Amino acid sequence: MVGVTGTALSWFKSYLTDRYQFVRINDMSSSYTKVRYGIPQGSILGPLLFTLYMLPLGKVIRKHDINFHCYADDTQLFISAKPDDRVRIKKIDDCVKDVKLWMSHNFLLLNSEKTVLLLGPKAARNKLSDLMLNLADFSVTPGSTAKNLGVIIDSDLAFDKHIFDVTRTAFLHLRNISKLRNALSLHDAEKLVHAFITSRLDYCYALLSGCSGSNLNKLQLVQNAAARVLTKTRKFDHISPVLSALHWLPVKFRIDYKILLLTYKALHGLAPEYLRDLISYYEPPRLLRSQGAGFLEVPKIQRSSAGGRAFSYKTPQLWNNLPQFVRESDTVSIFKSRLKTYLFSLAFDN
Repeated sequence: MVGVTGTALSWFKSYLTDRYQFVRINDMSSSYTKVRYGIPQGSILGPLLFTLYMLPLGKVIRKHDINFHCYADDTQLFISAKPDDRVRIKKIDDCVKDVKLWMSHNFLLLNSEKTVLLLGPKAARNKLSDLMLNLADFSVTPGSTAKNLGVIIDSDLAFDKHIFDVTRTAFLHLRNISKLRNALSLHDAEKLVHAFITSRLDYCYALLSGCSGSNLNKLQLVQNAAARVLTKTRKFDHISPVLSALHWLPVKFRIDYKILLLTYKALHGLAPEYLRDLISYYEPPRLLRSQGAGFLEVPKIQRSSAGGRAFSYKTPQLWNNLPQFVRESDTVSIFKSRLKTYLFSLAFDN
């Protein structure tokens, strides 16, 4: 199924069979027990072998004509249907039952506590309030949020809960850093700020494009507070010169930076194909001076409040506003340097 044969297959067989395990507490050890299933705990090959083991699950899901994403032991199912199309909606229920059956046959367990059903938009939720996934030993009703690789996603994709959690945790760490600030050098304090604050703000930033101004302002307040603690700037001093001196792009521009970097990588074959499939170069109906300038096609949308936040719509708008010399950068490193310089000028030159 995965093309492993001959000597390589024999090596894997030798690696996975006739292994033993025991438990050791202080100076006492249990007797050895043969491991009949699974892989060596903590091994480098563990994640890869688990991914190979989970490959047949994709065939089970595709049988129901449902889109999905898998990452390690996390599987997400996606379906788009009108609220009154109960036949198509029922496919989710049937698919989850087959997934659970496949798992039970392959010594895996579907975690009922982490199985979440999200419905959107709001109009659809109102019409499908009675929707429920009925499995053998538990039922799943529509929830309001689900955690996906550290990001809290809500039914409206407003990211209110996610931003609340990020800001709360960031301020908690920032208070602790502020207590130590006088005992730290600028270099050491900057390390702590980047490790505990900036890394949290930057995580999956591209998802936050199109979020409400109030939510982005909450993140900006965290960045402002971090800059004040790091530089010992007083509370009522203007923060823009401080951010500029630190070479920190404000939150809105950091989000644009992440999206545009993803765009460049997608256009140059350095990102997943499903992102490249969402964008296309603009082809004018007749020969124009702009032809060949690297512009992207801006798709038409019906609702700017929802569709305007999509990668396929937001990306062309941001990309087309870039200077041509930035779009035509030869390498990722050159693009990143030119892009940050350009966004920095937009953020602070005014």
